[in-house]
Amino acid sequence: MTEHRIVVGVDGSASSTKALRWALRYAKLTGAEIEAVTVWDYPSTYGWAPAADGAADFEGDAGKILAEALAETSGIAPGVEVEPVVIRGHAADVLVRAAKAADLLVVGSRGHGGFAGMLLGSVSQHCVHHSPCPVLIVRNHH
Repeated sequence: MTEHRIVVGVDGSASSTKALRWALRYAKLTGAEIEAVTVWDYPSTYGWAPAADGAADFEGDAGKILAEALAETSGIAPGVEVEPVVIRGHAADVLVRAAKAADLLVVGSRGHGGFAGMLLGSVSQHCVHHSPCPVLIVRNHH
């Protein structure tokens, strides 16, 4: 049996949690595994001024965001294997690289920016244009 893999971008937003939920349900139906990817990087201004409360732990914070999303969605698709991944870099580039061996890339859209008459964020827009596999964009409609 061929292994199927779905990459999901998780950033703590409501739309990314909704994307994770969708991917889990789809993985349960198709027998795929999930790679839940959270990306972090140092802010462009990092290191210019001393931090008021000590050293920031950007990677640790990203790991907490991913753990919270996974906890919130646990139980949706029992038996689906989920690999949590925290990577430093630019979100759009990291997700496109992660999607190289995937069957599907699932991302949420916060709705910043414009694309084809719909509002898509810059990360989801970049993924649509550069992903080596199909991309599903999940919007968080209220």
